[in-house]
Amino acid sequence: MATASRVESDCRANSDVLPGPVRHRLTVADYYRMAEAGILGRRERVELIDGEVIDMSPIGAVHAALVNVLVRHVARCLVDSTFVSIQNPLRLDDENEPEPDLLILRPRSDCYCMAHPGAADTLVVIEVSDTSLAYDLDVKVPLYARHGVTEVWVIDAATRRTHVFRDSRAGADGITSYADVRVIEADQSLPFAAIAGADGGAVDASLAQLLPTVS
Repeated sequence: MATASRVESDCRANSDVLPGPVRHRLTVADYYRMAEAGILGRRERVELIDGEVIDMSPIGAVHAALVNVLVRHVARCLVDSTFVSIQNPLRLDDENEPEPDLLILRPRSDCYCMAHPGAADTLVVIEVSDTSLAYDLDVKVPLYARHGVTEVWVIDAATRRTHVFRDSRAGADGITSYADVRVIEADQSLPFAAIAGADGGAVDASLAQLLPTVS
C-alpha cells in the first residue's frame, strides 16, 4: 500500500505534466450552425472574436445617432465606387467575424452578396463605443491591426472623441500594431484620409458639426 507521502509525491509529479483547462475555440462555421440551431437567437447582438462568442453592448441613443449622422454624411459625399456597410459582419479569418458599426468598403462587383467583406476590402472600420471603449481599444483594435485593416476609428460616444489608427506594421517583438495613432476631439475635423468626395475634395467634418450637443 502506498504511503501518504508517496501519494502526495505522485500527485505533485502528475500536476506538473497534466495540462490546464483549454478553451474550445469556435470557427465561423460553428458560429453559424449555432445560429441555425437556435442557440443564438436572431435578436441577440453577438460577434465572434478569437473563437469566442462575445455579447455586444446595447446601442444607446447617442451611439445610434452618431452612426446615423456618419452614414448620412459619408453617403452624401462619397463617390459611387465606395460601399457603406452598417453593423454587418467583417470576416477576418476562420475564428473572427466582428460586426463594426460602420464599414467603408472598396467596390466589388457582387456588392458583397457572395461573401462578407474581409480586411482587404475595407477602407475604414468605425466602432462607436458606449460602455465598450476599453474592449474596443484593447482587443478589437489589435485584432484589426493583426489582419491588416487599413484604418480604424473608435468613437467614444460619451465625449465624441475619436481614436484614429493607421499604418499597421509588425514591431521588433513580432506584434503587429498601428504606427500612426491620434485622438481627434469632437470639434476637430475627422480625417477621411482613405476616401474623397464626389468632386474629388475632402469629406472631412467634425462630430460637433454632424451631431451638435443638445442642451
